[in-house]
Amino acid sequence: MTVRPWRHRDQPVHALQAGPERPEGPAVLLVHGFGASTDHWRHNIPALAVRHEVHALDLLGFGRSAKPAGLAYGGDLWRDQLAAYVRERIGRPTVLVGNSLGGFASLAAGVALGDQAAGVVLLNAAGPFSDEQAPPSGWGAIARRTIGGALLKSPVLQRLLFENLRRPATIRRTLNQVYIDRTNVDEALVEAIRRPSLDPGAFGVFRTVFDIPRGQPLDTLFAELTCPLLLLWGIRDPWINAAGRRAAFQRHAPEATSEVVLEAGHCPHDEVPDQVNAALLQWLGGLAEPVATASESGAVSAPAEPPAVGPGPVAVSGRTAP
Repeated sequence: MTVRPWRHRDQPVHALQAGPERPEGPAVLLVHGFGASTDHWRHNIPALAVRHEVHALDLLGFGRSAKPAGLAYGGDLWRDQLAAYVRERIGRPTVLVGNSLGGFASLAAGVALGDQAAGVVLLNAAGPFSDEQAPPSGWGAIARRTIGGALLKSPVLQRLLFENLRRPATIRRTLNQVYIDRTNVDEALVEAIRRPSLDPGAFGVFRTVFDIPRGQPLDTLFAELTCPLLLLWGIRDPWINAAGRRAAFQRHAPEATSEVVLEAGHCPHDEVPDQVNAALLQWLGGLAEPVATASESGAVSAPAEPPAVGPGPVAVSGRTAP
């Protein structure tokens, strides 16, 4: 694995690259979630790089990348950063793989890249649907939202919250809430999240969280996506109600979408990496082949055989599967 620094909007970006001398298929770009970094792909890069050219980067504001004041942090910035990286550094069709916030950014970048996006993989992706962006109704809901928003915009309260959230004990407790199997909630992971929070610009980035625009709705992005899509779920994710979110994704995702469902929490790539790596490698290997066939009636059916991804309940299906 090689560190290959890059710049976007004249800001330094931490990036990694690994792969064999003669890689197979498209390149792969791994995108972390909120508060994480390239370190969160520690168990995935070596396995994927046996066959594929693999890249990972820290989004601006996170990890070892710059955290300057004045940048408009949000989906547009990170979408443009990913798209620029694919065009400038990779230079060929790329599969974008994103977790949580990184999933939303990867989907938006996949749309922006057009033919340069060879595929998008969403691991418990964040982001709103159109029907979730409606304003609150009723005086009670409006008051709660208004008062709560005012409190969270207090610099004093923001600082207190930030100081608490970056304590090692708080980081570990939070991770234990979202990892079903806590084996990989180790000191290395805790430190990988804590260390960037000590950077001078970290609090400024954290404060922007309360003002980040919600971004383009997922259903709009799905309608514009032209490359293959894989939804990879840690179905026991308590943060995003994965079981309920999965149903919403199935309603809106493109017809040829595939799914893998794992007994894991919000970060399946780090919690059950062997299963995620096997599923990703099989899906990546099938990109050069038809991923679905049209029946005489025009319906789309997914590949018949699920991947061998180790123990635990796993499903691979098209969008309309139960």
